[in-house]
Amino acid sequence: MSKVSVAQFAREMKLRNFTPEIDLEEVHITKSDVNRPGLELTGYFEHFAKGRIQIIGKVESSYLEQLPADLREKRYVKLLDQDIPCMVMCRGFAPYGKAIAKARERGIPILGTRKSTSNFMAQAIRYLSGELAPSISIHGVLVDIYGEGVLLLGESGIGKSEAALELIRRGHRLVTDDVVEIRKMSDDTLVGQSPQITQYFIELRGIGIVDVKTLFGVEAVKERQTIDLVIRLEHWERAREYDRLGMDEEYTEILGTKVVCHTIPIRPGRNLAVICETAAVNHRQKKMGYNAAAELYRRVQENLEEGGRTDDARENTKKSQDKNEISRNKKGAL
Repeated sequence: MSKVSVAQFAREMKLRNFTPEIDLEEVHITKSDVNRPGLELTGYFEHFAKGRIQIIGKVESSYLEQLPADLREKRYVKLLDQDIPCMVMCRGFAPYGKAIAKARERGIPILGTRKSTSNFMAQAIRYLSGELAPSISIHGVLVDIYGEGVLLLGESGIGKSEAALELIRRGHRLVTDDVVEIRKMSDDTLVGQSPQITQYFIELRGIGIVDVKTLFGVEAVKERQTIDLVIRLEHWERAREYDRLGMDEEYTEILGTKVVCHTIPIRPGRNLAVICETAAVNHRQKKMGYNAAAELYRRVQENLEEGGRTDDARENTKKSQDKNEISRNKKGAL
């Protein structure tokens, strides 16, 4: 299970720690969702969102303020008795002394921030969604081509890194070579990045390791990129039929998400960089509503229909001429 330590979360969100006695490195967050206790502060804990960060904002604080001191303490204690990783006080609010004592006893950190509740919630969810998203590492190369994230797949030595290098020289950006770490940020969004140890490096057989950022500058690299298109490279086989029109999209599945996939046969003399550029632009064009294959099909259909109408017109004209000829013959016989 993916997890984030409360210490890491506190550092990222710049939070104040009201319970320094608790080792934040030993407490972990496993859910990206957060919870603002509402009915829970009235004593109703049925269907309580366990495992989530509990956020106390202006509404929750004002409600607790108007409660009698003993009841207020009871509600805090009841909340801290639940299975939660931590509690965050927003807008600069501070917890009561007895609440801090209960938190120390239960080992639940209480943190604080001066940010507004809604702003903090949005930042926390965005950060935790990225850190706790389902992830996988695959062998491939990820490049940013005209803003489209193109994932190059294929067996080792087929030319993925060489294609990426040529794309970099043509002004595009490298995200990662050899190993791609992919995170599923939402049901239809995959984001790829490089492992820290190999970031900005490319391996070229016969040359060795190349530092793209040093050789080509910071404009040639990118830390992470959504994956919009997959190009699978394979050796060309004479007996195999390859798609030549592109009417029907092919897909590959990564972490349960379908991504458009093109299979490109490799032959001597084919410029992979130009092919990848064209595939990326064509994919963007399809997303904008224009499909070249569909347009060609429409033109062919119109041409066939026009040809059919011309043939019908010719046949009707011939029939009319035949009728006129028969009519003249009858008049001549009379």
